[in-house]
Amino acid sequence: MGNRGRGMSISDRDLAIKAAEAGAAVVRAHYGTSVVRFAKSAGDFATTADIEAEEAILGVLRAARPDDHVWAEESGRSGTGGSERLWLVDPLCGTLNFAVHNMLVAVNVALRVGTRVVVAASADPFAQEIFWTDGVDASVRRAGVDQRLVPSAESRLVDVNLDPPFPNESVFRAARLLAHERFVERFRPRVVSTTLAVAWVAAGRRAAYVTDGQLRDSVHFAAGIALCAAAGCVVTGIDGQPWHTGLGGLVVAADARTHAELLALVADQRAGGAGLPLP
Repeated sequence: MGNRGRGMSISDRDLAIKAAEAGAAVVRAHYGTSVVRFAKSAGDFATTADIEAEEAILGVLRAARPDDHVWAEESGRSGTGGSERLWLVDPLCGTLNFAVHNMLVAVNVALRVGTRVVVAASADPFAQEIFWTDGVDASVRRAGVDQRLVPSAESRLVDVNLDPPFPNESVFRAARLLAHERFVERFRPRVVSTTLAVAWVAAGRRAAYVTDGQLRDSVHFAAGIALCAAAGCVVTGIDGQPWHTGLGGLVVAADARTHAELLALVADQRAGGAGLPLP
């Protein structure tokens, strides 16, 4: 179970699950409607569903933990005082998917205490699954029943994030990885364009996930990374270092062999062996 503190009637784990469920319910209710788009930056946008799902999540968190800080995708950081407890909230990961009536999205909620994420939940609004971790165990909840997450590389499916930004593009681009001869021989690529795919690595539905980017304090990735770590996946940055250091990025794999193979492909690209330049 998640941590309980003085005056806290619900565990942190259960609160993360409850908050993610609240956001997922809003997302489901908006699906198929003509949602309003709100421009953000560089082609990015939010929708009515993002904003209302975030409001639902924050309402759950603030009612139970009024002294905690929150960092949310749409409304930014809130909270006063010296609390080390920070909730990271991504109300709708896969906004473009959702806006064109694609059901591949996630609702992510994670609690960081100090430097460590201690509980997290990632909800699939349409499969009505909640992937959760209390920092020790990792499970998926369906219809109120929890099943332990067991990573597996058997599918050979590797989800690759092709969306910008690309802070390490001089030495690594995910698009080049897909053209590498050894990648084609060993793996089969998938591009879901939502961090739901990170949770799928923990669940054994993907062999691995690869992305560039600086992911420290990321509302998008915090929940998925915590799930994978608790499930026993191998999680590093694209240079094999801890994902929040060095070059950053993320290589999360179901097992050590898959992880080593992907790191070797990334290293080959960094050494100039990728072969195919980007247009």
